[in-house]
Amino acid sequence: MGKYQEIYQNSIQDPEDFWAKAAENITWHRKWDKVLDASNPPFYRWFVGGELNTCYNALDRHIENGRGDQIAIIYDSPVTSTIRRITYNDLLDQVSRFAGGLKTLGVGKGDTVVIYMPMIVQAAVAMLACARIGAIHSVVFGGFAPHELALRINDAKPKVVVSASGAVEVKRLIEYKPLLNKAIEIASHKPEKCIIYQRRLVDAELIPGRDISWNEIMAKAEPVACEPVQATDPLYILYTSGTTGKPKGVVRDNGGHAVALRWSLENIYDTKPGEVFWAASDVGWVVGHSYIVYGPLLTGCTTILYEGKSVGTPDPGAFWRVISQHGVKTLFTAPTAFRAIKKEDPHGEYLKKYDLSNFKYLFLAGERLDPDTYHWAYNLLKKPVIDHWWQTETGWPITANCMGIESFPIKPGSCTKPVPGYNVQIIDNLGKKLGPKEEGLVVIKLPLPPGTLPTLWNADERFVESYMKIFPGYYFTSDGGFIDEDGYVYIMGRVDDVINVAGHRLSTGAMEEVMSQHEDVAECAVIGAHDSLKGQLPVGLVVLKSGVTRGEEELKKELVQMIRNDIGPIACFKQAVVVTRLPKTRSGKILRSTMRKIANGEPYSIPSTIDDPSILREIEEALERIGYAKKKD
Repeated sequence: MGKYQEIYQNSIQDPEDFWAKAAENITWHRKWDKVLDASNPPFYRWFVGGELNTCYNALDRHIENGRGDQIAIIYDSPVTSTIRRITYNDLLDQVSRFAGGLKTLGVGKGDTVVIYMPMIVQAAVAMLACARIGAIHSVVFGGFAPHELALRINDAKPKVVVSASGAVEVKRLIEYKPLLNKAIEIASHKPEKCIIYQRRLVDAELIPGRDISWNEIMAKAEPVACEPVQATDPLYILYTSGTTGKPKGVVRDNGGHAVALRWSLENIYDTKPGEVFWAASDVGWVVGHSYIVYGPLLTGCTTILYEGKSVGTPDPGAFWRVISQHGVKTLFTAPTAFRAIKKEDPHGEYLKKYDLSNFKYLFLAGERLDPDTYHWAYNLLKKPVIDHWWQTETGWPITANCMGIESFPIKPGSCTKPVPGYNVQIIDNLGKKLGPKEEGLVVIKLPLPPGTLPTLWNADERFVESYMKIFPGYYFTSDGGFIDEDGYVYIMGRVDDVINVAGHRLSTGAMEEVMSQHEDVAECAVIGAHDSLKGQLPVGLVVLKSGVTRGEEELKKELVQMIRNDIGPIACFKQAVVVTRLPKTRSGKILRSTMRKIANGEPYSIPSTIDDPSILREIEEALERIGYAKKKD
């Protein structure tokens, strides 16, 4: 039996023993009474009775162990021509003082704080400061429009919002304060205070009585110590798209989260204390939470906070420059980033300018890694290129080639094997377990390992309905796929109506809600069509109200602007086409899956439940008009 198999079997057969040993790498204020409380399934709780502080484990502990002068964060911002190196000592000073500032505003244990910031050090400081005093943070991606921010403010009900005056998106300046003001205006919940970090690139106008300058808070605040919290207390809420259009607040606890992320850095990513880890993502996404901020700092690594893109800031050599300049050992990013580099520099000419001798691994996740991109990256880098798979809900990888345990041969198209702690299975619609290479629904047998979501924020019933009720005893991933005879997992894509645009999960339902508000739209559907660069792009199909006669191009422009205003540019919504009606079942359900196959040029069978099969030809012709529905060989 190989090392991986031995560790994996132990994690599945005796999870309490496995995770108790892993928890020894975390400093506890009080040891747990019970490793796993399984008394109320599917609400499993890890390290019940234990007390700790996540910020202490990410900062204070390393300083006490002599790492104070080690670099904690390298802030690399090509869009502002800035590079800063912050030691663990410096970071602790900023975090403890900002935590003190939050306390002066009445923020304490159990209160919520929304963080709406770009990729700057202050975003990480705000997150860690909340953790330090037991407050619950909810980071909202800075690219979201006011409507989406307002939804999250209403659900999280923050006492304070922390934001910045603006950001640079490649070369475009985005002012955050007007977006924040609009969100608070339309939100029913009104935060008591807003802390604004003024960046030199844009000055925000503060509202007297509500808004406070970050620098003012920091100048007056006294540093505060860590507040121990229960292992089962929430650390953060992170909203992910729901199929209804209403975002779901994924909850992350303190204890299981710290244990799982600390374990994952060394065992999955083979990155040890003192080494440089770079997740090229955003703090607004789960990758940013787990592997820009918490995972590397819990491990005692140096992490990189990069305010830029893979191309255009300034060129396709941007990633190679960062890896070379900062001695990166492990890079984790999305396949989209590498498809963009490949498009701009197909022969890798920019790579030749840089020394990547310290670079060891490229990990890719966020969407399926297509074999073409895998081969291109591997042939260029001559380093392991590792596809791995996980979700906002799980918080850390479900499947991977665990490089810190045992390296397996790579099979392009597969995200390798289940990570210890995850009992991944393939079942059919009736819940029957399928055999090797039989494609079905991907589920994880309960209990889920530590660090995964214990529930949704103030929505236990929705948690059960969304993930647990469909197949009792299993967590339903909403993905389809299969496992081969060697135990390699293949994830083939979503089986619900959430699409993946450049690694960002976006609800088609939310886009449909926006489009349906147009005065000329009677009915609409949004599907995810394959895109070679971004993975998927949303395409709208629109039925006009009776008597409306207007140009398709004019309507498309208006719908694109509506999506941009309400959801944000991140949706990448650029295509809409008018049809006389949408294909439906006799019960009235729109056949989105069938339309998605038509758009992607895939073979499809006419569903037996369809009310009128002739409509599918019109859908084909409409999608052909905008460049889709081309048959694949």
